This record gives sequence, C-alpha cells and structure tokens, in this order.
Amino acid sequence: MWHQFTALNAGYVAELYERYRRDPTSVDARTRAFFERFPASPDKVFPALEVRVLVGAIGLAQAVREYGHLAARLDPLGTPPPGDPSLTPGFWGITEEDLRGLPPDLVGGPVAGRARDALEALEHLRAIYSGTAGYEFEHLRVAEERVWLREAVEGGWFRPPQDSLDEVALLRRLTEVETFERFLHRAFPGKTRFSLEGLDILVPMLDEVIARAAQGGVRTVLLGMAHRGRLNVLAHVLGKPYRAILAEFKDPVRGSAFRDDLGWTGDVTYHKGARRIAPGAAVLLAPNPSHLEAITPVIEGMARAAGTRAGRAGAPAFDPDVVLPVLIHGDAAFCGQGVVAETLNLAQVPGYATGGTIHLIANNQLGYTTDPREGRSTTYASDLAKGFEIPVVHVNADDPETCIAAARLAVAYRMRFHKDFVIDLVGYRRWGHNEGDEPSFTQPTMYRRIERHPTVRVQWASRLVGQGVVEPHVPDQLVREHLQRLQAELSALEPERDLVEEIPAPPPPGAARGVRTAVPLERLRRLHEALLRVPEGFSLHPKLARALERRQTLLADPDAPTVDWAGAEQLAFASLLEEGIPIRLVGQDTERGTFGQRHAVFHDFETGAEYVPLQALPQARAAFEVHNTPLSENAVLAFEYGYSLQAPGHLVLWEAQYGDFLNNAQVVVDEFLVSARAKWGQRSSLVLLLPHGYEGQGPDHSSARPERFLALSADLNLRLAYPTTAAQYFHLLRRQALLLQTDPLPLIVLTPKGLLRHPATFSRPRDLSEGGWQPVMDDGADPQRVRRLLLCTGKIFVDLATSGRKGQEVAIVRLEQLYPPPEEELAAVLERYRGAEEIYWVQEEPQNMGAWGFLRPILESLLGGRPLRYVGRPPSPSPAEGSRALHAVVQEGILAAALGVHDAPGARR
Repeated sequence: MWHQFTALNAGYVAELYERYRRDPTSVDARTRAFFERFPASPDKVFPALEVRVLVGAIGLAQAVREYGHLAARLDPLGTPPPGDPSLTPGFWGITEEDLRGLPPDLVGGPVAGRARDALEALEHLRAIYSGTAGYEFEHLRVAEERVWLREAVEGGWFRPPQDSLDEVALLRRLTEVETFERFLHRAFPGKTRFSLEGLDILVPMLDEVIARAAQGGVRTVLLGMAHRGRLNVLAHVLGKPYRAILAEFKDPVRGSAFRDDLGWTGDVTYHKGARRIAPGAAVLLAPNPSHLEAITPVIEGMARAAGTRAGRAGAPAFDPDVVLPVLIHGDAAFCGQGVVAETLNLAQVPGYATGGTIHLIANNQLGYTTDPREGRSTTYASDLAKGFEIPVVHVNADDPETCIAAARLAVAYRMRFHKDFVIDLVGYRRWGHNEGDEPSFTQPTMYRRIERHPTVRVQWASRLVGQGVVEPHVPDQLVREHLQRLQAELSALEPERDLVEEIPAPPPPGAARGVRTAVPLERLRRLHEALLRVPEGFSLHPKLARALERRQTLLADPDAPTVDWAGAEQLAFASLLEEGIPIRLVGQDTERGTFGQRHAVFHDFETGAEYVPLQALPQARAAFEVHNTPLSENAVLAFEYGYSLQAPGHLVLWEAQYGDFLNNAQVVVDEFLVSARAKWGQRSSLVLLLPHGYEGQGPDHSSARPERFLALSADLNLRLAYPTTAAQYFHLLRRQALLLQTDPLPLIVLTPKGLLRHPATFSRPRDLSEGGWQPVMDDGADPQRVRRLLLCTGKIFVDLATSGRKGQEVAIVRLEQLYPPPEEELAAVLERYRGAEEIYWVQEEPQNMGAWGFLRPILESLLGGRPLRYVGRPPSPSPAEGSRALHAVVQEGILAAALGVHDAPGARR
C-alpha cells in the first residue's frame, strides 16, 4: 500500500500521484481513495510537511499498538502507568489538527471503519490498547497470529455486544467469591487461608475458560496453582462442598478417625486438589506443595498423557484439542522461579507439546513482603513469556468485562494456534501474605489505599444498579443470602463425619514377590529377530551395522553369557509392548544413550532419516516413544511424574545423563516422587534411571546419591535397586511394568556406566527365560571354607569379583535391592555363612554416603551380635576424588582391605 513507502521520500509519493492523475486505475484502491481527498493542484499537494504528517500518523498508530500497554490503567489501586513518549503526536512531529485532516485508513484495522478521520480512529485505538487492558503481541514472529490478534482485539470479537455477558450471573458469582472469603475470615480468625481478595475475578475467568474450552471439544481441563485463592477455586470452580472445606478448618476430636498405620499424613487444606465433571469436560485441580511453581511442569505432563493415545503399535498419537492445561502463577514466582522458564521451553518440543497452555498470573503486586522492583529486573511480571513468543494481555482485575474478554481471547487463540497464552491479571492482596501477617509493616501506603478501595463486587454491583440492570437492594440481599448459607453449613458441621480424606488403600501383601517376569526363550528370539530388521534401502552407520551383525547370535546359546545391558533392556521393552503395555522413555541424549549403548533410534547414514525398531515391532500391541529432552532436569522430571499419574498403565522412564544431575530436580523428588502418596494419595510408578559408579570421573559424574533416597524411604514409598547383571535389569523392568496396576511405586535404578559392556554383567539367555528378580545374590562360595564375608552392592562387586585376588575363604554377597530392604533373603544368606569370622560392608561411596548408614542397623540386627565392619572411603563432603589417578589409588586400597590383602591407604576399615 502507498503509506508503506511514504517514509522513503516525497518524490516517490508525488510520482504515485502523477500516475493517479493520468490513470486512477494504475494505483491500488486504497491509494486511489486517499488521493481523492487531495486538492487538484499538483504543485501544492506534496510539500515536505505533508509527507512528515503521513509518516507521523502511521508511526503513532503503530506505537499505540506496540506500546499502548505502557499507558494502560492496569493497577486497580490507581498507580499511574509509566507511559511512553512515542504515544504522543508531538513525538512524531504532528498535531491533533493534522490527524483530523487525514483519512482513518491510515490507522487501519477495524477501528478505521467506525471513524471519520485518523484522529478519531486513533482515539478508538487508544481506548483499546491503553484502557484497562494492555496487549503485547507484536513480538510474535508468525504474521498470521499477529494479524488474528489485532483483528480480534480491535474488532471487539470477545466483548459485548458482539459476545454477550450475563451481567447478573457475574454479580452472583462475584458475591459467592467475596462472601466465602469474608465468612472464613470471620469464622476462623487467624487461620491461614491465603485469600483471593483483590483478585476475585479470577474465579469467573476460570469459569469462562472451562466453559469455552468444553464448547470447543476439550474433554479434560487440568488446573495447577499455588495456595493464593486455592480454597475459593476448590469451592467454586471444582465444586468441593463448603462443608468439606469448613471441616478441614475445624480440628476433629482425636479418636477413631485417625489412623497412624497407613503411611498417610495428609496435607494442609490449601495444598489439596479436587476433581469434578463439568458440562462437557472433566476438571482436575492437582495438589501442590508450597514450592509455588513446582506443579507447573507436572500439569503439563498430565496434559500430555491425557491427550495421548498409545493403545496400538508404533508411535503414540497426541490430540491437542481434547485437553487444556491452565496454570495460575504468582507474579513474583512467574519470573523468579527457574522451573517456569524450563516449562515454557517445553511448549513446542516434540514429545512435550501440550497444544498450548493458558497461563493466568494472579498478580497481587507483592512477593510476600517484596516489592516488584526487588523481585524482578523486568517491567512486567510476565516479560519472561515474550522470549518464548507468547502473547500477553495485562488486565485490570477491577474491570470484570475486560477480564472476561481476555479469558475468551486466550481460549480462542489457544484453540486456533495450539500455543501458550498469558493473562497478567493485575490486582492486589487485601490481607498480608497470610491472614496472620501485618502487611503495613512493609507496604504502609499501599495498604492504606487497599483499606479504602471498594471490592470488585461492590464496583460491579454499583454499575449494574446505576444502569438499572438490578434493583438497589439486590446486591446486599445476595450477600446476606450467601452468608446465611455458609453459616448454616458451619452450624450443621460434624468434622468426624464431614472431613473426607481419600486415603489410598495399601497394596496387597506380597504383590511384588508374586510377579513372574521370565519370558520363554523362543518368544525372545522372535522379538530379537524382528528388532534386527531395518527397512529396505536404509543405510546404517558402518559401526552400528557391525554391532547389529554381532547381535545376531545374542540368544543363540541359552547358556552362553551373551546378553549385554542394552540387549536386555531392548528385549524387556519389546516383550512388554507385545503384552500391550505402552512405554515412554526420555532423557538427555536417551535415544542414543549417554554412553552410546542404546541406539533406540537409527539414523540413515546417507539421508538422516529415522527408524525406531521398537515402533516397527510387528508383535507390539502398544505404542513406544523415546525422546531426547532439553537440558533440564527439574521441569522434565516433573513433567514425567505428571505423565505417570495421568497414564497409570504406561511404563514411564526418565534417564539422567549422569545420576548426580538429579541434584537439579531435588524438589521433584522431595515434594512429589517420595511423599505425594502420603500427602495426597497420588500413586506414581515413574522409573528413574540414574548412572552411578566410581570410575575416576570426578565428584559430579560418580554418585546418584543413593543415601538421599534411602533417607527419604519409609512406608514402602519407593523401590531402589542397584542391579549388576543384564538379566537382573531385564527382570526389574518387567516387574515394574507388571506391577503398574496392582502395586505402583516409583522405581529408582542405579544403572552402570563403564560396566555397560563389561563381560561380568552379561547374562545367559536362560537367565531371562527361566529366572526372575533376585533382591540378594550370593556368589555361591563353599560356606564350609568361607571365613570372610563381604556384603556390598553394585559396581564394587564387579571390582571385587574380577580383581583376581579373591580366595576360597572369601564370599561376596550383593544386595541388588536396597529398598524395601530384603531382610528375609539377607537373613537366609547370613545364616548360610554362619561360619564366617569376619563380616564387612564394602562400598565405593564415602562412609557418610551410599547405603552404609541406612543398612547398618538392619544388618547388625540380622547378624545377632556378630560384629560388622566397614570398608570404603572415609567420610567426605564431596562424593569422589577429582583425579583419576587418585581415584585408582583409593579404589585399590578399598579392594585390598576388603579382600584382606593389606590395609592400603585411602580405605577406611
């Protein structure tokens, strides 16, 4: 169009005009319409001033669209917006009078159609972009999305009268929200509830999001939020009965209602979740700890699972239109906690995309007692999202109509483009961080304004009364009626009856012991043969082709130790797919394997095309997926935890590049993996594969910190294993999958690194077809000759057994399962070696790490007074030596001391 070129020079515009004068059809219609407004004298049409005015008008319109949010009235408490010079005509060297003389087409968009001139069009534009909402979407790189958002916002698609709003119903909803908070404040003074007051419109916005999503075909809406406003959301969005919430505030009389033998502890009321079936969709609010954003990636994982269909062979299919994740963030947490950025980064990653998330920032303009200037380096709490090309709408929480329109826009954008959308809901916090806090200690002027500020319900009611929509007595009547209802619920409350806790039933006794994991050899051979096939014309990497050639004989001799670690894993997966159990395997570099051991995905050496043998398995009756993940542990592990919750029939495995990289996800372990069953009744069967073992690679590539899991283990909340053979790994994986329905527990596997190809870890095919999981393994020494008994676990066994210095008087017994401790099997093997005069626990880890601290009292009890000694590294704050040479010296000392050769330096006995 002509105005795209006016910034170049007046001469070009004059040339266009001359063409128009000679032949009006030689220029486009909008240029022609503009020139029709100019006088006929060509020598006076285009002075330099006129070009400057044209350019200035266009620049001002673009500035309003891009920076109008800086002049928007976003703070309900009246803080003036920062503004921006580019939003004024003077910045562009023009005046309002200049704008009156220009056509509205210069401003463009839907506003031009309802304006007489450019000035009026700009006034319409300011009302949109600098009113009680501010829009940021000019940073989006996809032009279609920008255009769609401009048309939707400027065209008023989601605002009355184009999109009607039930004003009275909204008044009723705001009354429910406000009176519920007021009642709790009066009935339970001093009780912590983290009220929603100041952001009351959040509940009607959630109503709108859920209703619109259900109308669009969404069948599952998953909500994640911290504690601010959670009770109100539980009551009014999830439909949790008032009486159940009130019962949690009243302490029941201690008696028969309490059980202390179920491994159940529960959680505070403002951490709990709930589920309901709304019209057209199931809505779930997941429980969340006080780690504010910890739930963020969990919800995304649940959403991915909810939209995934994996009941057939090949790769699973994900349908983004049947599920919607909605995340409610705090303003300080959104930009302050790194897991948010990690999660946003997953939004478009294969295997992690959920079709778009609606993010609502419950912005009360405070982080506990911290002002925004102390809590972030950005203008807005939402600015992080812009780096991920996510549109943002800032909206004043005291303008219900605009807030509802923002919710509608978010749903429509998400359903059309399957991308994230952020609503920055700017409000305030009527009370302190909690109801026992005194906020005026730190924000005195802010809270003086809050004390005088009418609630959004009061403002909305006043508007409806003023417009004659409701009679003047109606708002107060609605408040009285609702308070009376709440009082009636409280008066009829019987905590012992009304306090309903969904306590999970304990698993059936012996469930794990009764699983049969062996697979007939002929079946394994058929699976193995299918896995070796590649498509016609597919060019394997020469080294990989040679490796597959060697694998041809993997199962040829039932009694030859030919099955390596990767082969056992692949056979375990294949057999489970044949049995109809879907598998999801993810991690950093997991497709190939950190140590080049897996090669779950083949890459054509000539074209780069991919082929996944387990997805092409003809016997498979379920889907297999494997993904390399972003360089994230926290968000990715939490995502997989959420996936395992929502897809309890899937075997979900997360593999760390090295076991101690799990340090970056300790919150997920502490708050979800090991404790969620006791707190919330959640039952996850997530598998963690953590490479562990001391090989001189330094402190950060040695230990998966088994002592941490052992310290967190209680009430049969997890399984921790350290298998030493390929067959053990095979049976462990199969056992975990076969227990998914009857006894789901997280499984932590300390996997090998250097031992992946060590002959001592290879197994016979018969061990897979006829064996089973062994929690304790005995090396079979003659008990009559044994005088020294070494108890150990994992890699140190291989070092001891292959050292060449083990005599017939030494027996080595290894614990393959660390938790639950296999006391029955241990007792039997200790009884077998009752004649042993010296009994040692041997480990690689420092004395204050590893399994020693946890197992020592158990072993001493089983030994019945016989002394137990320790051999291993001395106590240390660091897991391992930083020098390979020093490691070798210390490791040699441990072996020598354990085997009785001599007391070498570096070992502790």
